[in-house]
Amino acid sequence: MTCKNLWSCCLLLLCVLLSCSSDKAERPVPSPIDPQTPPAVSTAEDKALLNRVQEESFRYFWDYAHPTSGMARERTGSGEVVTSGGTGFGVQAILVGVSRGWITRAQAVERLNKLTDFLARADRFHGAWSHWLNGSTGAAIPFSQKDNGGDLVETSYLINGLLTARAYFNGAGAEAELRDKITQLWESVEWDWYASRGDGQLYWHWSPTYNWEMNLPIRGWNEAFITYVLAASSPTHPIKPEVYQNTWVSPNFGAVQNYAGYPLKMGPAYGGPLFFAHYSFLSLDPRQLEDSYTNYWQQNQNHTMINRAYSLLMAPKSYGYSGSYWGLTASDDPDGYAAHSPTNDNGTVAPTAALGSFPYTPYYSMLVLRNFYKGMGGQLIGEYGLKDAHNKVRNWTATDHLAIDQGPIVAMIENYRSGLLWGLFTEQPEIQAGLSRLGFRQPIYETGFPLVAPNVQTGQVDLLRHPDLENYLIEVATKEAEAYTLTLWREDGTKVKTIWDAESRGAGLEPVALGKELVPGRYKLTLSSPSVHKEVSLSLH
Repeated sequence: MTCKNLWSCCLLLLCVLLSCSSDKAERPVPSPIDPQTPPAVSTAEDKALLNRVQEESFRYFWDYAHPTSGMARERTGSGEVVTSGGTGFGVQAILVGVSRGWITRAQAVERLNKLTDFLARADRFHGAWSHWLNGSTGAAIPFSQKDNGGDLVETSYLINGLLTARAYFNGAGAEAELRDKITQLWESVEWDWYASRGDGQLYWHWSPTYNWEMNLPIRGWNEAFITYVLAASSPTHPIKPEVYQNTWVSPNFGAVQNYAGYPLKMGPAYGGPLFFAHYSFLSLDPRQLEDSYTNYWQQNQNHTMINRAYSLLMAPKSYGYSGSYWGLTASDDPDGYAAHSPTNDNGTVAPTAALGSFPYTPYYSMLVLRNFYKGMGGQLIGEYGLKDAHNKVRNWTATDHLAIDQGPIVAMIENYRSGLLWGLFTEQPEIQAGLSRLGFRQPIYETGFPLVAPNVQTGQVDLLRHPDLENYLIEVATKEAEAYTLTLWREDGTKVKTIWDAESRGAGLEPVALGKELVPGRYKLTLSSPSVHKEVSLSLH
């Protein structure tokens, strides 16, 4: 499997999306802009907000890291308890911090060398770390009574972050030393041990005290997809492809479910909590993934839109959801902690849900970001970015920040802005080999606009002016090599500009900038060749 051609033209992501409903007559779509959210906001303001939330969330992993190990604490106030998976998220946040200039490259390398030294001496169980560790001693801390050994899913988040760092720090000296340490850690994880029970399945946990008593096969669809990608990619302890088929693949893979007009081809009802679309994709590019079951970009995008559609159209009105206040995922809530979703909803919104979905729904995620910082009286603003969650009906705001929720905010906003992390991890030869081994291929998109999804009611695609480029971007696919004409029109049929004028284009997918001079409003974009004609209605914001 190779993604190089698509990567060269997809570093910067399109800006899209929508609200949705399957029953317009009964439940009209609310306005996507709340009264407290200004209808017109400059790209400079949006850019400043993105910078702010990314840097403040990054500071959780930099300023609040455990001083001895450099690992991420589980949450604010957790003291010695550090988290292996959250640390993997934090490593990727550190790369963003270097790229954005919040810390120097040398500072990051020094921190990560300390971190990898600690991981090498910490408790490991056939190469896997436990969910929680003592940040000073490296001793495993039980996550539950029998979960006191290796946690393969949390280990996969950690290794994912480290491999992304290995690709980023490509220099000599301390950077070469760091790369060697990461490689040693990566190659010593015994992924195949966790599939050694003789039943052809991959298991989440193993404990030297309780052996396999946790007895939890890693079945999909959920947040553990990255575990299989890494287990199949290991150069030293790979699992067999049959293990993936025997354990991860469920009977509903490929079976279309439809919610509010958006199809899903795998997963629980309504897609489940939104972290399913985040944790495995902090640096694994879903635009590059397709198999016999689904296209993974469309899976994650539709999952996000369904989550939002439920919040606006189907949830109890008393919860106060709106176009700038939505997002159900695992988080703290007034009663403790829960994996919130349309099938398990008590009115709790977590900032990481909408903000971690920035690549999939940038316009709607930006509305939420503006509201959290400018429209809610500062209720959610904490020391390290936005607090974990809020519940309007219970008049409750979380007090803590959580590593696993702060990390996706930093990483996924960066993937929307620059594609940084997606490029670093996905193209590594080991990962490409593992994806191919599991049957993944680079998608061949039909001619048209495949990475956008029109509002099922209006037929419009909402494009946000990219805050860094100050331009409107859209991905355009050409399946066959032909001469294509790409034209932008006003809603009344007046031609605005011809972007491609019978230009020869090979098969592929590329981002197209519509123009900095365009004013917000409604437009139509047409793509024509001797054999095909496609069009999409746009609402530029």
